[in-house]
Amino acid sequence: MQAQTNSGPSLPDIREISCADPLRWLAGGWTDFQKALLPCLAYGGVLAIVSLGFVFAILYSGAASWVMVFLGGFIFVAPMIAMGLYEAGRKLETGQTPDLMQMLFVKTAAKRDLAYLGLALLVIYFFWTRMAQLVYALAMSNVFGVHKTVPEILEFMLTTEAGWNMAATGTIVGAVIGLIAFSLIVVSAPMLLDRQADVFVATVTSVRSVAKNPVPMILWAVIIAVLTSLGLATLGLGLIIIFPVIGLASWRAYRTLVVSPDRTG
Repeated sequence: MQAQTNSGPSLPDIREISCADPLRWLAGGWTDFQKALLPCLAYGGVLAIVSLGFVFAILYSGAASWVMVFLGGFIFVAPMIAMGLYEAGRKLETGQTPDLMQMLFVKTAAKRDLAYLGLALLVIYFFWTRMAQLVYALAMSNVFGVHKTVPEILEFMLTTEAGWNMAATGTIVGAVIGLIAFSLIVVSAPMLLDRQADVFVATVTSVRSVAKNPVPMILWAVIIAVLTSLGLATLGLGLIIIFPVIGLASWRAYRTLVVSPDRTG
């Protein structure tokens, strides 16, 4: 059933879920991954290569501190990168087998509202980079020198009081910004791909989904963050499998949370 309004676009109903649902989505994502193994591996491989390219470019430029910023901010923009996986999930749901070209060039992914959503995430990402720079600068205010390599940064973070404070502050700031981004995007991106809805309806629906199911959705956010971090920790190689599974699971999350007017259950 869909809520009706007399003025403006209608907002779909949101289902109430349990903490077991995120685990079901993940299991379903793994099942879907196996059904479309080769295109999903190729999609994850392209992402891993691009990510590694960015990391090596940053290291080559001598700005090692930006590697941590890039890795931390990756989670904010990842939902938009997963548009091809949402398309794969939609096709698998109807019994079709997606191919790589369909995933890389999603026709409906170019519409204006998705561009607006991507722009909003880009603004959030830039805000994160500025906050990360500020946290790093404050932590380094009483420290001589600048860390030029990733091992130097990790040593600073793990062995000094200033590094501990920086890591704790950065984690809190990142968690707050990440929760905002997650609330805006977790449902809105697949929703814009799936149905005729503007970016306002999609983002409001996404926020409502999180507000109605705060504990399960925070659990889902933590699962995504942990798995993505594991993928990044393997120099991006783990993303070849992890990212497609999360993307396909995210499609299942959207289909579970948002009541569709033309489907029941």
